[in-house]
Amino acid sequence: MPKTLLTWITAGALLLSAAPGFASDNEPSAGEMAADIVIARPLGLVTTVLGGAAFVVSLPFSALGGNVEEAADALFLDPAKATFVRCLGCRATGKYQSPDE
Repeated sequence: MPKTLLTWITAGALLLSAAPGFASDNEPSAGEMAADIVIARPLGLVTTVLGGAAFVVSLPFSALGGNVEEAADALFLDPAKATFVRCLGCRATGKYQSPDE
């Protein structure tokens, strides 16, 4: 069972990594919003938690190498922003801005 779950999570992550290539300037559709809440947000939460754990493990090495801030950004803050600071169905991080503005 865990192997099957890991396979589905990996497949979903690979599909979502290709999504920015299909980005448009239009408002998100209902389907994009539904896929975001059912697939992307849970995967983003998992990525944020795993990235946070990886950051904590790598912290001594990052401190010795002098790149703690870069490691924090790449492993924890970027996934957290993509999960929590993004409008529903949008692909770009940040608050939603209407194309009219």
